[in-house]
Amino acid sequence: MKKYILALDQGTTSSRAILFDHQGQICGSAAQEFPQHFPHPGWVEHDPKDIWHSQLAVARKVLADHHVDAHQILAIGIANQRETSVAWDRKTGEPIAPAIVWQDRRTADVCDALRAEGKAKKITDISGLELDAYFSATKLKWLLDHVPGARDKAVRGELAFGTVDSWLVYKLTGQHVTDVSNAARTMLFNIHLMRWDVDLLHLFDIPETVLPQIVSSSEEVGVTHHSLFGAAIPVAGIAGDQQAATFGQACHKPGMVKNTYGTGCFMLMHLGRHPVASHNRLLTTVGWRVDGETDYLLEGSVFMGGATVQWLRDGLGIIQSSAEVEALAASVPDSDGVFMVPAFVGLGAPHWDSYARGALFGLSRGSTRAHIARAALEAIAYQSAELMTAMQKDAAMPLIEVRADGGAARNDLLMQFQADLLGVPVVRPKVTETTALGAAYLAGLAVGFWDTQEEIAAQWTCERRFEPAMADGRRAELLAKWSRAVERSKAWEA
Repeated sequence: MKKYILALDQGTTSSRAILFDHQGQICGSAAQEFPQHFPHPGWVEHDPKDIWHSQLAVARKVLADHHVDAHQILAIGIANQRETSVAWDRKTGEPIAPAIVWQDRRTADVCDALRAEGKAKKITDISGLELDAYFSATKLKWLLDHVPGARDKAVRGELAFGTVDSWLVYKLTGQHVTDVSNAARTMLFNIHLMRWDVDLLHLFDIPETVLPQIVSSSEEVGVTHHSLFGAAIPVAGIAGDQQAATFGQACHKPGMVKNTYGTGCFMLMHLGRHPVASHNRLLTTVGWRVDGETDYLLEGSVFMGGATVQWLRDGLGIIQSSAEVEALAASVPDSDGVFMVPAFVGLGAPHWDSYARGALFGLSRGSTRAHIARAALEAIAYQSAELMTAMQKDAAMPLIEVRADGGAARNDLLMQFQADLLGVPVVRPKVTETTALGAAYLAGLAVGFWDTQEEIAAQWTCERRFEPAMADGRRAELLAKWSRAVERSKAWEA
C-alpha cells in the first residue's frame, strides 16, 4: 500500500488536513472554517473545542475522501497558529475559557506597565521577542488572573497551558508537550539555553506546573488514540506555522528568506545555528530543532495580511468572496492615491503599536470600491516591504529573492506589486501549501520517510517568478507616502 504523511495545518480562520506522498506532492486535502469571536474591541477569541473538532473532522475527511486507511499514514505532522493560548483542566480535559488568539490586544496595558518598569530589554534579551500583547505570556497571565479558580488550579498542578500545537497533541495522544519553535513564541522561553526561563516565569507570575514539556520539532512524541482514526498513528512533527512554512520552502541555509501571505504576513530569514539580536524591532526566534541541532530565524510579523481581504468581504461587503479581490483591484490601473493602513488590531513589526487603528487615506469623490480593494492588496505588500528593509539592516546580508507562500500568494497582482516594492524577485513554488508541507517534512524525517534535509530541498520547484518592474523613483515615492499614512494611524487609541 502507498504510504503518506498527514499534515494538520491549524490556522487562525480554518483547519486543514493534507496528505503528502514521498515526492512532497499533495495527494488530497480538506479544509473547514470555524467561528471567530470578537467580544470586545481589540479582543479575538476561539472556542478550543471548535479548533479541535474542525481539525479532527478534516483529518477524517481527507482519509475518507481519498480511500486512505490509517495504516497507510506513517506519521502526523502539526503546524499551528502561534501564540494563541489555551488552558484546560488536566482531570477533565475541558478548556477553562475561550482561547485568546494571537491577534488579541487585551493585555496591551500589562505590556505597557512592564515597559514602564524597564523590563522590556531583559525580556527581549532572553526570549528574542518584543514585549507585546501578541505573545502568549501575558495571555496566560490574563487567564490565570481573570478565570475564577484558575490560579489556584495552576498552583495545585491541575491546570495545563499550551499553544494550539499542545492542545491538538493532547487531544490526539494525551501527551502535554510543545516543540521548541512554539515554546519560543510564548515569551517564557530562553532561546539561548533552550528551556523555560525562571526569571520570565517570575516576571509574569506564571507557575511552571502549567507548562508543557519541550520537545524537538522532529521526533515521535506520542501516538493517536485508536478510536480517532482506527489505528495508532505517531505524531512526529510539530512546528509553529511560520517556522513550518520556512522549512517547507527549503530555506535551510543562512540568508534564505520566505514570506507567508496568510491571515497575517510573516517574513523570515534563516540565520544559521546562532541567534542574531535585532536592532530594528524584529524578532529573533527558534526555527526548528532536528537531530539535536537548532536553527534560528529572524522574523517580521504583519498582523493583517489576508485578513484585510476578509474585512473587505465581511466588514465592508464590497466583495462576495476573497477570490474576487484580484479582479476588482485589477479593474483600475492603480489605487489613485488611496492608501489603506489595516491596523485593525494595532501594528506589528517594526512599529509594535498596540494602539494604532485602521485608516483609509487619500479618498476623493472619484474613489471607488475598486480603488479601496487595490489599496487593501497594496497594503499587504507595503507592510512586507517594511519588514524586508529592517531585516536587511539586521542581517547585513543582501536579499537575492523572496520565496512566497500562503493563500494570498496565488494573487498575481499582489505578487507583482510586492516584487516592485522590494526590488528583488518574488518566487512562488509549485506547492504553495508550504506550512503543511513543512510539518509533513518534519514528521517524515523523524520516521525515515525522508532521510535528509538535502533530499527535501531537492523537491522544491518554482511555479512562477515575478521580476521587479517599477522605477526606483516611483518606488521611493510610494514608500514615502505609505510611511506618512502609517504615522497618522499610530497611537489612535492611546
